[in-house]
Amino acid sequence: MSDERREKKDIIAQWAFDTRAILGRFHLWLEDVEIEWPRGEAVKELTKDLSFLDGRMERLFAMTGAVTALGTQLFGRFGEGAGLEKEGFNQAKKDADAISAYAMSESLWYLSRQLPENHAIMVCLGEGLMPKAGETPEMGSNPQLGFGRIYARPEIAKKLDKMVQRLVNDKNYSWKHFSREIKESRVTIWGAAIDTLENTSRFAKGRDTGPMTVLHLFDQPLKISKPYEGYIGNLFLPAEVVDKAIRQSILISFRTPRKLVLEAIEMTYPGIRRENIHVWTLRGKSRIHRVGKLWEEWQELGVHLIDDGWTLPSGMKVFTESGTYAPTYNMGAYRDDSGNTHLFLCDGYAASAEAMQAASLAPMLNLEAFLSVFTSKFKLSYEREQDVMGLDPDSADLRSRLEELMEHKVDDETLQSYREMIHEGKDAGIPVNKRSIGADDFFPEKEWDVLAVSGFMKPDPYSGAPGVEEVKPNTYNVTVRLATPRGEKRITFTLRFMNLLHESKPIFKPLLNRFMAGEDFMSRPVKISDSGRIRNELQTLCSEALGFFGDDHIRIHFDRIPPEVISTEHLGKLMHILKWYKTNHPIWFSWLEIG
Repeated sequence: MSDERREKKDIIAQWAFDTRAILGRFHLWLEDVEIEWPRGEAVKELTKDLSFLDGRMERLFAMTGAVTALGTQLFGRFGEGAGLEKEGFNQAKKDADAISAYAMSESLWYLSRQLPENHAIMVCLGEGLMPKAGETPEMGSNPQLGFGRIYARPEIAKKLDKMVQRLVNDKNYSWKHFSREIKESRVTIWGAAIDTLENTSRFAKGRDTGPMTVLHLFDQPLKISKPYEGYIGNLFLPAEVVDKAIRQSILISFRTPRKLVLEAIEMTYPGIRRENIHVWTLRGKSRIHRVGKLWEEWQELGVHLIDDGWTLPSGMKVFTESGTYAPTYNMGAYRDDSGNTHLFLCDGYAASAEAMQAASLAPMLNLEAFLSVFTSKFKLSYEREQDVMGLDPDSADLRSRLEELMEHKVDDETLQSYREMIHEGKDAGIPVNKRSIGADDFFPEKEWDVLAVSGFMKPDPYSGAPGVEEVKPNTYNVTVRLATPRGEKRITFTLRFMNLLHESKPIFKPLLNRFMAGEDFMSRPVKISDSGRIRNELQTLCSEALGFFGDDHIRIHFDRIPPEVISTEHLGKLMHILKWYKTNHPIWFSWLEIG
Protein backbone atom coordinates (compact mmCIF):
# COMPACT_ATOMS: atom_id res chain seq x y z
CA MET A 1 0.00 0.00 0.00
CA SER A 2 1.37 3.42 -0.99
CA ASP A 3 2.04 6.04 1.67
CA GLU A 4 -0.57 8.33 0.09
CA ARG A 5 -3.24 5.65 0.15
CA ARG A 6 -2.39 4.69 3.73
CA GLU A 7 -2.61 8.33 4.82
CA LYS A 8 -6.01 8.67 3.16
CA LYS A 9 -7.32 5.57 4.95
CA ASP A 10 -5.99 6.91 8.25
CA ILE A 11 -7.78 10.23 7.72
CA ILE A 12 -11.10 8.53 6.93
CA ALA A 13 -10.70 6.25 9.95
CA GLN A 14 -10.03 9.18 12.29
CA TRP A 15 -12.98 11.19 10.97
CA ALA A 16 -15.24 8.14 11.33
CA PHE A 17 -14.00 7.49 14.87
CA ASP A 18 -14.40 11.09 16.03
CA THR A 19 -17.90 11.50 14.51
CA ARG A 20 -19.18 7.99 15.24
CA ALA A 21 -21.86 9.26 17.64
CA ILE A 22 -23.58 11.28 14.89
CA LEU A 23 -22.97 8.69 12.17
CA GLY A 24 -24.44 5.99 14.39
CA ARG A 25 -27.47 8.09 15.32
CA PHE A 26 -28.40 8.50 11.65
CA HIS A 27 -27.27 5.03 10.51
CA LEU A 28 -24.61 6.38 8.16
CA TRP A 29 -21.26 5.01 7.03
CA LEU A 30 -18.40 7.36 6.15
CA GLU A 31 -16.77 6.16 2.95
CA ASP A 32 -14.55 9.09 2.01
CA VAL A 33 -13.35 12.56 3.04
CA GLU A 34 -11.91 15.13 0.62
CA ILE A 35 -10.50 18.41 1.96
CA GLU A 36 -9.66 21.69 0.21
CA TRP A 37 -8.36 25.00 1.61
CA PRO A 38 -9.98 28.01 -0.15
CA ARG A 39 -8.36 30.38 2.37
CA GLY A 40 -5.43 30.12 4.74
CA GLU A 41 -2.32 27.95 4.73
CA ALA A 42 -3.11 24.33 3.91
CA VAL A 43 -1.76 21.95 6.52
CA LYS A 44 -1.66 18.19 6.72
CA GLU A 45 -5.00 16.91 7.96
CA LEU A 46 -5.22 15.96 11.66
CA THR A 47 -2.02 17.88 12.50
CA LYS A 48 -3.46 21.32 13.35
CA ASP A 49 -6.75 22.67 14.67
CA LEU A 50 -8.51 25.35 12.63
CA SER A 51 -10.51 27.01 15.42
CA PHE A 52 -10.73 27.54 19.18
CA LEU A 53 -12.12 23.99 19.37
CA ASP A 54 -9.97 20.90 19.34
CA GLY A 55 -9.84 18.80 16.19
CA ARG A 56 -12.35 16.21 17.39
CA MET A 57 -14.98 18.87 18.12
CA GLU A 58 -14.33 20.57 14.77
CA ARG A 59 -14.99 17.27 13.03
CA LEU A 60 -18.21 16.75 15.00
CA PHE A 61 -19.49 20.19 14.00
CA ALA A 62 -18.56 19.56 10.37
CA MET A 63 -20.52 16.30 10.45
CA THR A 64 -23.45 18.14 12.05
CA GLY A 65 -23.56 20.42 9.00
CA ALA A 66 -23.31 17.43 6.67
CA VAL A 67 -26.10 15.29 8.12
CA THR A 68 -28.40 18.33 8.41
CA ALA A 69 -27.88 19.14 4.74
CA LEU A 70 -28.22 15.50 3.64
CA GLY A 71 -31.33 14.71 5.67
CA THR A 72 -33.09 17.94 4.70
CA GLN A 73 -32.37 17.52 0.99
CA LEU A 74 -33.56 13.92 0.88
CA PHE A 75 -36.48 13.98 3.32
CA GLY A 76 -37.53 17.64 3.60
CA ARG A 77 -40.03 17.60 0.70
CA PHE A 78 -37.69 19.45 -1.66
CA GLY A 79 -39.67 21.19 -4.42
CA GLU A 80 -43.06 19.98 -3.16
CA GLY A 81 -44.27 23.50 -2.46
CA ALA A 82 -44.01 24.61 -6.08
CA GLY A 83 -47.36 25.75 -7.47
CA LEU A 84 -49.24 25.33 -4.19
CA GLU A 85 -51.53 27.92 -2.66
CA LYS A 86 -50.22 29.91 0.31
CA GLU A 87 -51.39 27.43 2.96
CA GLY A 88 -49.91 24.39 1.22
CA PHE A 89 -46.69 26.22 0.38
CA ASN A 90 -46.30 27.39 3.95
CA GLN A 91 -46.78 23.84 5.22
CA ALA A 92 -44.12 22.56 2.81
CA LYS A 93 -41.74 25.16 4.24
CA LYS A 94 -42.54 24.18 7.81
CA ASP A 95 -42.00 20.50 7.03
CA ALA A 96 -38.58 21.30 5.56
CA ASP A 97 -37.69 23.43 8.59
CA ALA A 98 -38.82 20.62 10.90
CA ILE A 99 -36.48 18.11 9.26
CA SER A 100 -33.49 20.48 9.28
CA ALA A 101 -34.06 21.61 12.87
CA TYR A 102 -34.49 18.03 14.04
CA ALA A 103 -31.37 16.75 12.26
CA MET A 104 -29.24 19.56 13.66
CA SER A 105 -30.71 19.31 17.15
CA GLU A 106 -30.12 15.57 17.33
CA SER A 107 -26.57 16.04 16.02
CA LEU A 108 -25.87 18.69 18.65
CA TRP A 109 -27.30 16.45 21.38
CA TYR A 110 -24.99 13.56 20.44
CA LEU A 111 -22.11 15.96 19.88
CA SER A 112 -22.62 17.47 23.34
CA ARG A 113 -21.78 14.11 24.96
CA GLN A 114 -18.23 14.69 23.76
CA LEU A 115 -17.98 18.18 25.30
CA PRO A 116 -15.60 18.76 28.20
CA GLU A 117 -17.49 18.24 31.47
CA ASN A 118 -17.82 21.94 32.31
CA HIS A 119 -18.80 23.09 28.80
CA ALA A 120 -22.16 23.75 27.14
CA ILE A 121 -23.57 25.04 23.87
CA MET A 122 -26.32 27.65 24.14
CA VAL A 123 -28.37 28.80 21.17
CA CYS A 124 -28.52 32.60 21.45
CA LEU A 125 -29.99 33.58 18.07
CA GLY A 126 -32.19 31.49 15.81
CA GLU A 127 -34.02 31.96 12.55
CA GLY A 128 -37.72 31.18 12.15
CA LEU A 129 -39.37 32.94 15.08
CA MET A 130 -41.21 35.48 12.91
CA PRO A 131 -42.80 35.54 9.44
CA LYS A 132 -40.64 37.03 6.70
CA ALA A 133 -41.45 39.71 4.13
CA GLY A 134 -44.49 38.69 2.12
CA GLU A 135 -45.71 36.31 4.83
CA THR A 136 -48.57 37.04 7.17
CA PRO A 137 -48.42 37.07 10.99
CA GLU A 138 -50.90 34.24 11.42
CA MET A 139 -48.44 31.86 9.76
CA GLY A 140 -46.62 31.76 13.09
CA SER A 141 -43.08 30.68 13.73
CA ASN A 142 -41.33 27.93 11.85
CA PRO A 143 -39.71 24.91 13.51
CA GLN A 144 -36.34 26.24 14.63
CA LEU A 145 -33.54 26.16 17.17
CA GLY A 146 -33.95 29.38 19.10
CA PHE A 147 -32.80 31.22 22.18
CA GLY A 148 -32.10 29.25 25.32
CA ARG A 149 -31.68 25.77 23.87
CA ILE A 150 -28.89 24.10 25.86
CA TYR A 151 -26.74 21.20 24.69
CA ALA A 152 -24.44 19.77 27.36
CA ARG A 153 -23.93 16.80 29.65
CA PRO A 154 -27.12 16.21 31.69
CA GLU A 155 -26.06 17.78 34.98
CA ILE A 156 -24.77 20.93 33.26
CA ALA A 157 -27.82 21.14 30.95
CA LYS A 158 -30.29 20.94 33.85
CA LYS A 159 -28.48 23.67 35.74
CA LEU A 160 -28.30 26.02 32.77
CA ASP A 161 -31.91 25.35 31.75
CA LYS A 162 -33.07 26.67 35.12
CA MET A 163 -30.92 29.76 34.76
CA VAL A 164 -32.20 30.44 31.23
CA GLN A 165 -35.82 30.04 32.35
CA ARG A 166 -35.18 32.54 35.11
CA LEU A 167 -33.51 34.90 32.65
CA VAL A 168 -36.61 34.80 30.45
CA ASN A 169 -39.27 34.96 33.16
CA ASP A 170 -37.82 36.81 36.15
CA LYS A 171 -37.69 40.58 35.64
CA ASN A 172 -35.30 40.92 38.57
CA TYR A 173 -32.79 38.49 37.02
CA SER A 174 -30.86 40.27 34.26
CA TRP A 175 -28.06 39.39 31.89
CA LYS A 176 -25.56 40.69 34.48
CA HIS A 177 -26.91 38.22 37.06
CA PHE A 178 -26.83 35.39 34.52
CA SER A 179 -23.30 36.20 33.42
CA ARG A 180 -22.01 36.48 36.98
CA GLU A 181 -23.61 33.17 37.94
CA ILE A 182 -22.06 31.47 34.92
CA LYS A 183 -18.60 32.70 35.88
CA GLU A 184 -19.04 31.67 39.51
CA SER A 185 -20.10 28.17 38.45
CA ARG A 186 -17.00 27.91 36.24
CA VAL A 187 -19.05 26.71 33.28
CA THR A 188 -17.86 27.64 29.79
CA ILE A 189 -20.70 28.43 27.41
CA TRP A 190 -20.19 28.45 23.67
CA GLY A 191 -22.87 30.64 22.11
CA ALA A 192 -24.49 29.76 18.79
CA ALA A 193 -26.39 31.60 16.06
CA ILE A 194 -28.30 29.11 13.91
CA ASP A 195 -30.34 29.03 10.74
CA THR A 196 -31.00 25.34 10.14
CA LEU A 197 -32.39 26.00 6.65
CA GLU A 198 -31.56 29.25 4.94
CA ASN A 199 -33.57 30.03 1.78
CA THR A 200 -36.45 27.81 2.85
CA SER A 201 -38.76 29.25 0.17
CA ARG A 202 -36.26 28.37 -2.57
CA PHE A 203 -36.01 24.87 -1.12
CA ALA A 204 -39.78 24.41 -1.09
CA LYS A 205 -40.00 25.71 -4.66
CA GLY A 206 -37.29 23.30 -5.85
CA ARG A 207 -34.76 25.93 -6.94
CA ASP A 208 -31.40 24.71 -8.27
CA THR A 209 -29.25 26.82 -5.95
CA GLY A 210 -29.21 28.38 -2.51
CA PRO A 211 -30.61 26.16 0.29
CA MET A 212 -28.03 25.64 3.04
CA THR A 213 -27.68 25.19 6.78
CA VAL A 214 -25.66 27.67 8.82
CA LEU A 215 -24.31 27.36 12.37
CA HIS A 216 -21.95 29.90 13.94
CA LEU A 217 -20.32 28.82 17.19
CA PHE A 218 -18.66 31.45 19.39
CA ASP A 219 -16.26 31.06 22.29
CA GLN A 220 -18.74 32.87 24.58
CA PRO A 221 -22.51 33.42 24.73
CA LEU A 222 -24.02 36.37 22.90
CA LYS A 223 -25.28 39.15 25.15
CA ILE A 224 -28.94 38.33 24.49
CA SER A 225 -31.34 37.62 27.30
CA LYS A 226 -34.63 36.64 25.62
CA PRO A 227 -35.89 35.04 22.39
CA TYR A 228 -35.52 37.62 19.66
CA GLU A 229 -35.78 37.86 15.91
CA GLY A 230 -36.02 41.12 14.05
CA TYR A 231 -34.46 42.89 11.10
CA ILE A 232 -31.13 44.65 10.95
CA GLY A 233 -29.91 47.08 8.33
CA ASN A 234 -26.44 46.18 7.11
CA LEU A 235 -23.71 47.58 4.91
CA PHE A 236 -20.61 45.49 4.17
CA LEU A 237 -17.47 47.01 2.66
CA PRO A 238 -13.86 45.91 2.16
CA ALA A 239 -11.73 47.02 5.11
CA GLU A 240 -9.43 48.96 2.75
CA VAL A 241 -12.38 51.13 1.65
CA VAL A 242 -13.20 51.97 5.26
CA ASP A 243 -9.55 52.68 6.01
CA LYS A 244 -9.34 55.06 3.03
CA ALA A 245 -12.53 56.81 4.19
CA ILE A 246 -11.08 57.32 7.68
CA ARG A 247 -7.94 58.85 6.21
CA GLN A 248 -10.15 61.29 4.30
CA SER A 249 -12.25 62.09 7.41
CA ILE A 250 -15.31 60.29 6.04
CA LEU A 251 -17.32 58.52 8.73
CA ILE A 252 -18.68 55.22 7.45
CA SER A 253 -21.73 53.57 9.03
CA PHE A 254 -25.04 52.25 7.79
CA ARG A 255 -26.31 55.84 8.02
CA THR A 256 -23.63 57.27 5.69
CA PRO A 257 -25.08 58.73 2.46
CA ARG A 258 -24.19 56.32 -0.32
CA LYS A 259 -22.65 59.18 -2.28
CA LEU A 260 -19.92 59.39 0.38
CA VAL A 261 -19.54 55.60 0.37
CA LEU A 262 -19.03 55.78 -3.39
CA GLU A 263 -16.37 58.50 -2.96
CA ALA A 264 -14.45 56.22 -0.60
CA ILE A 265 -14.71 53.33 -3.08
CA GLU A 266 -13.44 55.45 -5.96
CA MET A 267 -10.51 56.73 -3.86
CA THR A 268 -9.62 53.14 -2.91
CA TYR A 269 -9.80 51.79 -6.46
CA PRO A 270 -8.73 54.66 -8.74
CA GLY A 271 -10.28 54.39 -12.17
CA ILE A 272 -12.97 51.90 -11.23
CA ARG A 273 -16.03 52.37 -13.43
CA ARG A 274 -19.28 52.87 -11.57
CA GLU A 275 -21.08 50.22 -13.60
CA ASN A 276 -18.43 47.79 -12.31
CA ILE A 277 -19.46 48.40 -8.70
CA HIS A 278 -22.01 45.63 -8.09
CA VAL A 279 -24.34 46.11 -5.11
CA TRP A 280 -26.20 43.03 -3.87
CA THR A 281 -29.35 43.77 -1.92
CA LEU A 282 -32.64 42.02 -1.26
CA ARG A 283 -35.11 42.79 -4.05
CA GLY A 284 -38.80 42.21 -4.71
CA LYS A 285 -42.12 44.01 -4.46
CA SER A 286 -42.53 43.36 -0.72
CA ARG A 287 -39.30 45.29 -0.02
CA ILE A 288 -40.05 48.49 -1.94
CA HIS A 289 -41.31 50.40 1.11
CA ARG A 290 -38.25 49.48 3.14
CA VAL A 291 -35.30 49.72 0.71
CA GLY A 292 -36.76 51.11 -2.52
CA LYS A 293 -35.09 54.48 -1.86
CA LEU A 294 -31.80 52.71 -1.24
CA TRP A 295 -32.05 51.10 -4.68
CA GLU A 296 -32.78 54.51 -6.22
CA GLU A 297 -29.86 56.10 -4.37
CA TRP A 298 -27.37 53.62 -5.81
CA GLN A 299 -28.89 53.70 -9.30
CA GLU A 300 -28.81 57.50 -9.45
CA LEU A 301 -25.08 57.28 -8.75
CA GLY A 302 -24.62 55.06 -11.81
CA VAL A 303 -23.77 51.97 -9.78
CA HIS A 304 -24.89 48.50 -10.86
CA LEU A 305 -27.70 47.28 -8.60
CA ILE A 306 -27.75 43.50 -8.98
CA ASP A 307 -30.93 41.92 -10.33
CA ASP A 308 -32.08 38.35 -9.91
CA GLY A 309 -30.25 36.12 -12.37
CA TRP A 310 -27.11 38.27 -12.76
CA THR A 311 -24.11 36.08 -13.60
CA LEU A 312 -21.17 36.00 -11.23
CA PRO A 313 -17.58 35.62 -12.50
CA SER A 314 -17.88 31.94 -11.54
CA GLY A 315 -20.61 31.58 -14.16
CA MET A 316 -23.33 30.91 -11.61
CA LYS A 317 -26.39 33.15 -11.32
CA VAL A 318 -27.27 35.06 -8.16
CA PHE A 319 -30.70 35.33 -6.60
CA THR A 320 -31.97 38.33 -4.66
CA GLU A 321 -35.27 37.10 -3.21
CA SER A 322 -33.52 35.87 -0.03
CA GLY A 323 -30.18 34.69 1.29
CA THR A 324 -28.25 37.60 2.79
CA TYR A 325 -25.58 35.39 4.40
CA ALA A 326 -23.83 33.56 1.56
CA PRO A 327 -23.01 36.66 -0.56
CA THR A 328 -20.64 37.76 2.23
CA TYR A 329 -18.12 35.18 1.02
CA ASN A 330 -18.11 36.75 -2.45
CA MET A 331 -17.53 40.37 -1.40
CA GLY A 332 -14.46 42.29 -2.44
CA ALA A 333 -12.58 43.56 -5.46
CA TYR A 334 -11.63 41.42 -8.46
CA ARG A 335 -10.46 41.86 -12.08
CA ASP A 336 -12.22 40.59 -15.18
CA ASP A 337 -10.51 39.01 -18.19
CA SER A 338 -9.81 42.46 -19.64
CA GLY A 339 -8.09 43.63 -16.46
CA ASN A 340 -10.90 45.94 -15.35
CA THR A 341 -11.46 46.31 -11.62
CA HIS A 342 -14.84 45.27 -10.21
CA LEU A 343 -16.22 45.45 -6.68
CA PHE A 344 -18.96 43.25 -5.19
CA LEU A 345 -20.56 44.55 -1.99
CA CYS A 346 -23.73 44.04 0.07
CA ASP A 347 -26.20 46.63 1.34
CA GLY A 348 -29.76 46.66 2.68
CA TYR A 349 -31.02 44.54 5.57
CA ALA A 350 -31.31 41.00 6.85
CA ALA A 351 -33.00 39.02 9.60
CA SER A 352 -31.14 39.33 12.89
CA ALA A 353 -29.54 35.85 12.93
CA GLU A 354 -28.29 36.19 9.35
CA ALA A 355 -27.01 39.72 10.00
CA MET A 356 -25.10 38.60 13.09
CA GLN A 357 -23.68 35.57 11.30
CA ALA A 358 -22.52 37.66 8.33
CA ALA A 359 -21.08 40.36 10.62
CA SER A 360 -19.04 37.74 12.46
CA LEU A 361 -17.63 36.55 9.13
CA ALA A 362 -16.50 40.05 8.18
CA PRO A 363 -13.20 40.27 10.11
CA MET A 364 -11.92 36.96 8.75
CA LEU A 365 -12.73 38.05 5.18
CA ASN A 366 -11.10 41.49 5.59
CA LEU A 367 -14.47 43.22 5.55
CA GLU A 368 -16.15 45.79 7.77
CA ALA A 369 -19.81 45.34 8.76
CA PHE A 370 -22.05 48.24 9.78
CA LEU A 371 -25.41 47.35 11.32
CA SER A 372 -28.52 49.29 12.36
CA VAL A 373 -31.50 47.79 14.22
CA PHE A 374 -34.82 47.85 12.31
CA THR A 375 -38.38 47.03 13.34
CA SER A 376 -40.26 44.02 11.98
CA LYS A 377 -42.70 46.30 10.13
CA PHE A 378 -42.34 47.10 6.45
CA LYS A 379 -43.99 50.53 6.65
CA LEU A 380 -41.06 52.96 6.57
CA SER A 381 -38.16 53.57 4.24
CA TYR A 382 -34.75 52.56 5.55
CA GLU A 383 -33.51 56.12 6.26
CA ARG A 384 -36.42 56.65 8.69
CA GLU A 385 -36.70 53.03 9.80
CA GLN A 386 -33.22 53.17 11.36
CA ASP A 387 -34.43 55.77 13.91
CA VAL A 388 -37.50 53.95 15.26
CA MET A 389 -35.94 51.31 17.50
CA GLY A 390 -33.86 53.97 19.26
CA LEU A 391 -36.95 55.81 20.52
CA ASP A 392 -37.89 55.68 24.19
CA PRO A 393 -40.97 53.39 24.32
CA ASP A 394 -42.15 54.89 27.62
CA SER A 395 -41.73 58.56 26.77
CA ALA A 396 -44.77 60.84 26.64
CA ASP A 397 -43.81 62.06 23.17
CA LEU A 398 -43.49 58.61 21.53
CA ARG A 399 -46.61 59.20 19.43
CA SER A 400 -45.38 62.57 18.14
CA ARG A 401 -41.92 61.16 17.41
CA LEU A 402 -43.47 58.31 15.42
CA GLU A 403 -45.76 60.68 13.56
CA GLU A 404 -42.77 62.81 12.64
CA LEU A 405 -40.99 59.75 11.20
CA MET A 406 -44.09 58.32 9.51
CA GLU A 407 -45.36 61.69 8.28
CA HIS A 408 -48.95 60.84 9.22
CA LYS A 409 -51.15 60.38 12.28
CA VAL A 410 -50.54 57.30 14.42
CA ASP A 411 -53.52 55.49 15.96
CA ASP A 412 -53.49 53.73 19.34
CA GLU A 413 -53.02 50.25 17.87
CA THR A 414 -50.01 51.30 15.81
CA LEU A 415 -48.53 53.16 18.75
CA GLN A 416 -48.84 50.09 20.97
CA SER A 417 -47.34 47.73 18.38
CA TYR A 418 -44.26 49.93 17.96
CA ARG A 419 -43.93 50.35 21.73
CA GLU A 420 -43.98 46.57 22.13
CA MET A 421 -41.36 46.06 19.39
CA ILE A 422 -38.97 48.52 21.00
CA HIS A 423 -39.48 46.90 24.41
CA GLU A 424 -38.84 43.45 22.91
CA GLY A 425 -35.52 44.61 21.52
CA LYS A 426 -34.46 46.36 24.73
CA ASP A 427 -35.56 43.46 26.95
CA ALA A 428 -33.64 40.99 24.79
CA GLY A 429 -30.46 43.04 25.12
CA ILE A 430 -30.32 44.19 21.51
CA PRO A 431 -28.30 47.46 21.39
CA VAL A 432 -31.23 49.48 20.00
CA ASN A 433 -29.95 52.79 21.39
CA LYS A 434 -26.73 52.74 19.40
CA ARG A 435 -26.86 54.46 16.03
CA SER A 436 -24.33 52.05 14.53
CA ILE A 437 -23.48 48.59 15.82
CA GLY A 438 -21.15 45.75 14.88
CA ALA A 439 -20.56 42.15 15.87
CA ASP A 440 -18.63 43.27 18.98
CA ASP A 441 -21.83 44.73 20.46
CA PHE A 442 -23.33 41.25 20.81
CA PHE A 443 -20.58 39.92 23.08
CA PRO A 444 -19.95 40.55 26.78
CA GLU A 445 -16.22 40.37 25.98
CA LYS A 446 -15.19 42.48 23.02
CA GLU A 447 -12.62 39.88 22.01
CA TRP A 448 -14.27 36.78 20.59
CA ASP A 449 -13.66 33.84 18.26
CA VAL A 450 -15.92 31.98 15.88
CA LEU A 451 -16.30 28.76 13.92
CA ALA A 452 -18.70 29.14 10.97
CA VAL A 453 -20.24 25.91 9.64
CA SER A 454 -22.19 25.78 6.37
CA GLY A 455 -23.71 22.65 4.85
CA PHE A 456 -25.12 22.80 1.33
CA MET A 457 -28.35 21.13 0.20
CA LYS A 458 -27.99 22.66 -3.29
CA PRO A 459 -25.05 24.44 -4.97
CA ASP A 460 -24.00 27.83 -3.58
CA PRO A 461 -23.47 30.50 -6.30
CA TYR A 462 -21.14 32.60 -4.14
CA SER A 463 -18.55 29.99 -3.21
CA GLY A 464 -19.15 27.43 -5.93
CA ALA A 465 -19.72 24.69 -3.34
CA PRO A 466 -21.81 21.81 -4.74
CA GLY A 467 -24.96 20.55 -3.09
CA VAL A 468 -25.92 17.03 -2.09
CA GLU A 469 -25.07 14.66 -4.95
CA GLU A 470 -25.92 10.97 -5.32
CA VAL A 471 -22.79 9.10 -6.42
CA LYS A 472 -24.25 5.59 -6.30
CA PRO A 473 -27.36 3.99 -4.81
CA ASN A 474 -27.81 5.03 -1.17
CA THR A 475 -24.49 6.94 -1.26
CA TYR A 476 -24.12 10.73 -1.40
CA ASN A 477 -21.47 13.43 -1.49
CA VAL A 478 -22.16 16.27 0.95
CA THR A 479 -20.05 19.44 1.10
CA VAL A 480 -19.45 21.46 4.27
CA ARG A 481 -17.49 24.68 4.74
CA LEU A 482 -15.66 25.45 7.98
CA ALA A 483 -14.49 29.07 8.28
CA THR A 484 -12.50 30.70 11.08
CA PRO A 485 -10.12 33.66 11.37
CA ARG A 486 -7.26 31.19 10.80
CA GLY A 487 -8.48 29.76 7.52
CA GLU A 488 -11.24 28.00 5.64
CA LYS A 489 -11.69 24.34 4.78
CA ARG A 490 -14.13 22.82 2.31
CA ILE A 491 -14.85 19.22 3.21
CA THR A 492 -16.67 16.77 0.97
CA PHE A 493 -17.98 13.68 2.75
CA THR A 494 -19.10 10.54 0.99
CA LEU A 495 -21.84 9.11 3.19
CA ARG A 496 -23.66 5.81 2.68
CA PHE A 497 -26.96 4.91 4.30
CA MET A 498 -26.79 1.57 6.06
CA ASN A 499 -30.53 1.10 5.37
CA LEU A 500 -32.60 1.53 2.25
CA LEU A 501 -33.66 5.11 1.69
CA HIS A 502 -37.30 4.58 2.67
CA GLU A 503 -36.11 2.87 5.86
CA SER A 504 -33.84 5.84 6.65
CA LYS A 505 -36.57 8.45 6.33
CA PRO A 506 -38.07 7.92 9.83
CA ILE A 507 -34.58 8.29 11.34
CA PHE A 508 -34.50 11.92 10.16
CA LYS A 509 -38.11 12.69 11.01
CA PRO A 510 -39.22 13.96 14.45
CA LEU A 511 -41.25 11.49 16.51
CA LEU A 512 -44.22 13.85 16.85
CA ASN A 513 -44.33 14.49 13.09
CA ARG A 514 -44.28 10.75 12.46
CA PHE A 515 -47.05 10.14 14.98
CA MET A 516 -49.22 12.99 13.65
CA ALA A 517 -48.77 11.54 10.15
CA GLY A 518 -50.31 8.27 11.31
CA GLU A 519 -47.53 6.07 12.69
CA ASP A 520 -48.83 3.84 15.49
CA PHE A 521 -47.22 5.21 18.64
CA MET A 522 -49.27 3.14 21.12
CA SER A 523 -47.81 -0.20 20.01
CA ARG A 524 -44.29 1.19 19.61
CA PRO A 525 -41.84 0.31 22.42
CA VAL A 526 -41.37 3.37 24.64
CA LYS A 527 -37.93 4.28 25.98
CA ILE A 528 -37.08 6.84 28.60
CA SER A 529 -35.22 8.76 25.88
CA ASP A 530 -38.61 9.40 24.21
CA SER A 531 -39.35 11.86 27.01
CA GLY A 532 -36.32 13.99 26.19
CA ARG A 533 -36.90 13.71 22.45
CA ILE A 534 -40.53 14.84 22.70
CA ARG A 535 -39.63 17.69 25.06
CA ASN A 536 -36.95 18.78 22.58
CA GLU A 537 -39.33 18.49 19.62
CA LEU A 538 -42.03 20.59 21.28
CA GLN A 539 -39.49 23.39 21.78
CA THR A 540 -38.64 23.19 18.09
CA LEU A 541 -42.16 22.67 16.75
CA CYS A 542 -44.22 25.26 18.64
CA SER A 543 -42.01 27.26 21.00
CA GLU A 544 -44.50 30.15 21.23
CA ALA A 545 -47.11 27.83 22.78
CA LEU A 546 -44.91 26.67 25.65
CA GLY A 547 -44.81 28.04 29.18
CA PHE A 548 -42.03 27.11 31.60
CA PHE A 549 -42.64 26.88 35.34
CA GLY A 550 -41.24 25.19 38.42
CA ASP A 551 -37.87 23.50 38.18
CA ASP A 552 -38.24 21.90 34.77
CA HIS A 553 -41.95 21.78 33.87
CA ILE A 554 -43.45 22.79 30.53
CA ARG A 555 -47.10 23.62 29.92
CA ILE A 556 -48.30 23.47 26.31
CA HIS A 557 -51.12 25.90 25.46
CA PHE A 558 -52.91 24.48 22.43
CA ASP A 559 -54.96 27.65 21.99
CA ARG A 560 -51.72 29.50 21.11
CA ILE A 561 -51.00 27.29 18.09
CA PRO A 562 -52.63 28.65 14.92
CA PRO A 563 -53.72 26.17 12.21
CA GLU A 564 -51.09 27.63 9.88
CA VAL A 565 -48.44 26.21 12.23
CA ILE A 566 -50.14 22.87 12.97
CA SER A 567 -53.35 21.99 11.15
CA THR A 568 -56.54 21.52 13.18
CA GLU A 569 -56.48 17.79 12.37
CA HIS A 570 -52.85 17.37 13.47
CA LEU A 571 -53.42 19.54 16.52
CA GLY A 572 -56.06 17.12 17.75
CA LYS A 573 -53.69 14.23 17.13
CA LEU A 574 -50.90 16.01 18.99
CA MET A 575 -53.11 16.50 22.04
CA HIS A 576 -54.10 12.82 21.95
CA ILE A 577 -50.44 11.74 21.64
CA LEU A 578 -49.26 13.85 24.57
CA LYS A 579 -52.18 12.81 26.78
CA TRP A 580 -51.44 9.15 26.02
CA TYR A 581 -47.78 9.52 27.02
CA LYS A 582 -48.74 11.52 30.12
CA THR A 583 -51.27 8.86 31.19
CA ASN A 584 -49.23 5.75 30.40
CA HIS A 585 -45.78 7.00 31.44
CA PRO A 586 -46.50 9.59 34.15
CA ILE A 587 -43.04 9.46 35.75
CA TRP A 588 -41.09 9.96 32.52
CA PHE A 589 -43.48 12.72 31.44
CA SER A 590 -43.92 14.39 34.83
CA TRP A 591 -42.45 17.57 33.28
CA LEU A 592 -45.41 17.91 30.87
CA GLU A 593 -48.60 19.82 31.63
CA ILE A 594 -51.35 20.21 29.02
CA GLY A 595 -53.10 23.58 29.08
